[in-house]
Amino acid sequence: MATAETTSGSVTAGWARREREPGTPPRVLIVGGGMSGLSTGCYSRMSGARTLVLEKHVLPGGCCTAWSREGYVFDYTIEWLTGSGRNNDAARVWRELGALDGKTVTDFEFFNRIVDENGREVVFYNDPDRLEAHLLEVSPQDARPIRGFCRDLRGFVRLNHYPFLTPPVLRTPQERLRAAREILPGFRLMWRTATTSMEDFAARFQDPLLRRALPNVFFQDHEVFPVLPYLFNLASAHHRNAGFPQGGSLGLARSVAERHTSLGGEIAYRARVTRVLVEGGRAVGVELRDGRRLFGEHVVCACDGVTVLKTLLGGEHTSPTLDALFERLLHRPEVVYPGVVSAFVGFEGDLPPGTPHSTTYLLPGHEAARLPSCSQNSLVVQLRSRYADGFAPPGRSVVHCTYFSDYGYWKELRTTDRRAYRARKAAVADFVRALLDDRYPGLGARIELVDVATPVTTERYTGNRHGSILGWKSFTEADDLLSRLVNKDRMGIPGLAGLTLAGQWFGGGGLILAASSGRFAAQFLCRDLGLRFRAWESEGGEPWHPGKWGDLPRLDAWDERWAETR
Repeated sequence: MATAETTSGSVTAGWARREREPGTPPRVLIVGGGMSGLSTGCYSRMSGARTLVLEKHVLPGGCCTAWSREGYVFDYTIEWLTGSGRNNDAARVWRELGALDGKTVTDFEFFNRIVDENGREVVFYNDPDRLEAHLLEVSPQDARPIRGFCRDLRGFVRLNHYPFLTPPVLRTPQERLRAAREILPGFRLMWRTATTSMEDFAARFQDPLLRRALPNVFFQDHEVFPVLPYLFNLASAHHRNAGFPQGGSLGLARSVAERHTSLGGEIAYRARVTRVLVEGGRAVGVELRDGRRLFGEHVVCACDGVTVLKTLLGGEHTSPTLDALFERLLHRPEVVYPGVVSAFVGFEGDLPPGTPHSTTYLLPGHEAARLPSCSQNSLVVQLRSRYADGFAPPGRSVVHCTYFSDYGYWKELRTTDRRAYRARKAAVADFVRALLDDRYPGLGARIELVDVATPVTTERYTGNRHGSILGWKSFTEADDLLSRLVNKDRMGIPGLAGLTLAGQWFGGGGLILAASSGRFAAQFLCRDLGLRFRAWESEGGEPWHPGKWGDLPRLDAWDERWAETR
């Protein structure tokens, strides 16, 4: 079986045949080479299916990506990776996918530092004792809520539960019993923190810095989050299970793609799927942009939800659950993650030792007004060259600055006035230069380049609706609908056999959920195809090193390659 990556023009023979050859394994066509598609491919291949991932881009990973310019690597997605450690189900998923093969992981002693307009700061340490002592030092008058927050954090440290292996509807009695044993001791803690919004909890604090800082533990305010995910992720980091892997985002995607091909799976790049072929109420294959048709016994759509329903399926197949998600909720900003503006800054030298790896700067209104379409009057600054080797040339460093922003603002500019669009991007670059020079005097003169990407950039290069990297916001109505999609509809569409839906728009946002979505999809399709689901950990690979997969594309070169797929 072929193991090489190919372009769409050299898809391995055997996929053009309508009927499967006798004695050969069932074929699974996977539309989308993001993390969920790659994960589906790996698990389906381990379970005995023949797999072909069809990716319209020239790289794997979807949003989990990076690009380069003048020797700098601009890592786009990962801020922390749930499951980067060992001895838990999230880590098991990544080990099965080979995502961490040959890599070291950088762990930090705190999640984030928040600095206000007056220079006051608070640091959110992962260790509950250290965090409590620090917060009491910042605001002794808030002793009661501080102690309550840190007491709950200790509870989550003891809980350590990661339910990412099997969809609830497919769990065996033994798996259900195991989950109950893990959850029941902390059920009241989880219920209470899941029903307390972070906004309400932060309002209990007297200190204005803490009131504003708490929602920004994860760099920017996620607005609808309750307290639970803050405690969960701080506890994960305390267990060294939320670190940063060598190679970053594209390195992670490349490793999973390599795991897929090493298992005998196939990947075709520049392979734009335009239609899912349906006969007699069953998906039987796909049609590519060049008119070729590929056939299989099962089709998995692991890409943008609207694209799947409106384009690939032509609006002919849906369900009440999908209608609720993509007709009713998709246009409600409180349910969908906003886009992000990124500014990567490459500069000579480094910042002083001890400079925090991540800081959220709370901006005064007049300053934030100069930052185009800044949603929350704040800017995140991450010293990415401290995260892993290879992100900057020798003697240089790279910083990643981000903020939530309105997709519509940038889309209108790019559509109606390209010159104004470029001018706003230049304004972002100028703002970032000035802010960094102010916070780190002398840095401005050492900056060599600033590379800006908007939510429209994200949409163009990943296909994600409105440039939303994470899709649906957690802890909203969308969660209940996604749960129904998994446990009632089994990640499919009632009345349409042979098709499974995977990815952030059908399983929830975040890399571990995307990877888990692929594992779930493989379990469901194995039942459809009469296969026994199997999974085992990768035996590892060569140690990771910069340049392991050759040079990364430049963003402008990416434009040229992308044009070939349109």
